Amino acid sequence: FQCSSALFRHEIAFVLGQLQSVCSINALKSQLNKLDEHYMVRHECAETLGSIGTNECQKLLELYLNDRDRVVRESCEVALDISDYVNSKDFQYCNGLKLVEMEC
Repeated sequence: FQCSSALFRHEIAFVLGQLQSVCSINALKSQLNKLDEHYMVRHECAETLGSIGTNECQKLLELYLNDRDRVVRESCEVALDISDYVNSKDFQYCNGLKLVEMEC
């Protein structure tokens, strides 16, 4: 993450999210903890931590549900939801048809 471009740091976090490796948790945690980091980078770190979905990731995301940046707060909400899905046996994320059937 040692690059002057916030966009590039965001892309690094995105790629780490695609890999979903627990090896990246410390680096992502470090960036999310930097309150002076660009919110776009912190948002992507949050979503990536959600896709990894460990207990450590969930606890960290919960800490930032009240972050000063709205984008980071909302990303942590989404990330926790994704983490729940990753740890479930559901076939797909946010099955809209299932939700509609439940309402009928």
